[in-house]
Amino acid sequence: MPKTNYLLFIIPALIWGSTWYVIKYQLGVVDPIVSVGYRFGLAGILILGYAKITKLTLKFTRKQHFFIALQGVLLFGSNYWLVYLSELYLSSGLVAVAFSTLIFLNIFFGALFLGDTIKKQIIIGAVLGLLGTVLIYQAEFRRVELTGDQIKGLLLCITSIIFASLGNITSAYNQRTFKLPVIQTNGFGMVYGAIAMLLIAIFSGKQIRFDTSISYISSLGYLVFFGSIIAFTAYLTLVGRVGAGKAAYTIVVVPVIALTISTVFEGYKPDIYAFSGIVLIIIGNIYALKNK
Repeated sequence: MPKTNYLLFIIPALIWGSTWYVIKYQLGVVDPIVSVGYRFGLAGILILGYAKITKLTLKFTRKQHFFIALQGVLLFGSNYWLVYLSELYLSSGLVAVAFSTLIFLNIFFGALFLGDTIKKQIIIGAVLGLLGTVLIYQAEFRRVELTGDQIKGLLLCITSIIFASLGNITSAYNQRTFKLPVIQTNGFGMVYGAIAMLLIAIFSGKQIRFDTSISYISSLGYLVFFGSIIAFTAYLTLVGRVGAGKAAYTIVVVPVIALTISTVFEGYKPDIYAFSGIVLIIIGNIYALKNK
């Protein structure tokens, strides 16, 4: 891949590797669906403001707005709402492991809806990456007892992965079919996703409140600017360039970054399984992304 593509790969991997740790500061006072609305609403408004100032085009047809809204609701709304909910029942490590399977769904949905070719090297790399991720979090797997709450969390997590993958595919479709620019599409999509989440919150009787604690505001700011604006701009640009299948290897690398952060800030001590898992993930990525 061109060097710029590797940069687009590294940026979201580093950022999203940290957001698994940051998200836990969003849980508590504010309902998860409302927090998701705040996060992407603010991010979308900032992006559209930037587009307006820099005189990027903001005029799109109704059909284009429909597919932008579809991308937004899937990728910037329901997906993250369910992620936040699943972390109420599952550890962030297990959710990170589950999200490593995104690559398989991206490959499948890419072939189904976009006609992408399923390459053997991508499948093999994905399997190695998934095995590596499982090795990293094998200790957490051993502690899973599949209680009612954990099953509920797992189902929420699986559904969120499906929505995330469909959102990835919609973004690729928007870029290929309509030649929609990533920045403006993300801006409108995030606003649409935020509106959808806040409307669901209101009609389902959720309280629209705000947490004024430093931890909540600072974590929200990080998720808005880095986790949403910077990371998604880089990642979805990569999706448009190399396809949803290859771009999803970003998600496979994320647990390695999350593990490093956990080691520094949470006192996690990696064992031989974790180191073996990291090696497998690196090998899988090199094999899948190398040029033939």
